[in-house]
Amino acid sequence: MLCFASAVEALRIANRMSGQRLYTWSLAGEGGEVAYCSAGVGFKLDMDLEELSRDDVVFLCGGLDVKNASTKTLLNWIRREARRGVVTAGLCTAGYTLARAGLLDGKRATIHWENHDSFLEEFDEIELTKSVFVMDGNRYTTAGGTASIDLMLKIIADDHGEDLANAVADQLIYTTIRTDQDTQRLSTPTRIGVRHPKLSKVIQMMEANIEEPISPSTLAADIGMSTRQLERLFRRYLNRSPKRYYMELRLQKARNLLMQTDMSVINVALACGFTSPSHFSKCYRSQYNTTPYRERGAQSGRLSV
Repeated sequence: MLCFASAVEALRIANRMSGQRLYTWSLAGEGGEVAYCSAGVGFKLDMDLEELSRDDVVFLCGGLDVKNASTKTLLNWIRREARRGVVTAGLCTAGYTLARAGLLDGKRATIHWENHDSFLEEFDEIELTKSVFVMDGNRYTTAGGTASIDLMLKIIADDHGEDLANAVADQLIYTTIRTDQDTQRLSTPTRIGVRHPKLSKVIQMMEANIEEPISPSTLAADIGMSTRQLERLFRRYLNRSPKRYYMELRLQKARNLLMQTDMSVINVALACGFTSPSHFSKCYRSQYNTTPYRERGAQSGRLSV
């Protein structure tokens, strides 16, 4: 609901601040009746998936379980409109829908960081970035949440000038307008609550090497420390060993892949640096108190409701 409301409100305020009807919008969806967001709030739709004008822009808004929401009917509709030259955008997880429709092939795109790993596994022909939003030709994508505001402010500035965009930002109490060069996640020091340059660098190296984990001795050598010094650094600031922290990162990615993709458990294990399925299962159970197979089964059960 946040990415949807952020987009619509920016346009509404642009109309108000300009004193003109610069933008109009309609809510469309399969069936043309009501669409529900993940918070359970329903929105009355104005239309079914009908043919649009070439001057229209389609903003798809995605939330949880975007895979099941990307129905064959919706994919065919968005492909048809794209062939007619309509600009298409995917807000938050709806970037997945654009990718499934083949509309992002060979293009740059972004998606919410939680869906980043699964997107990379499924769509290797797309240049996925960590930007808050991306505009590549007539395809736009955002990382979700308030990133919709940043995209809309960029569109408003391109259409009607930066003065109007700044006025809209002021009305939204939006003090820092981000560009497509800004990344969506907090910096490593901010996320872990520790400002130690060597610790941050090691964690960044770990996050970038999940499929082929780097040994603690190599990590330590790369930042000019002994293995024992690295151990003490992690114990002091994160209350765990480098090996334990690395394992948690790998298992977190594994859980995301199990929940968001159709990859086999074995392939998930390999993608997260586990060469033995039994070792993967043992580590997963220790971390999440369930096995990867049961996690996948529970997820399937939830999606079928």
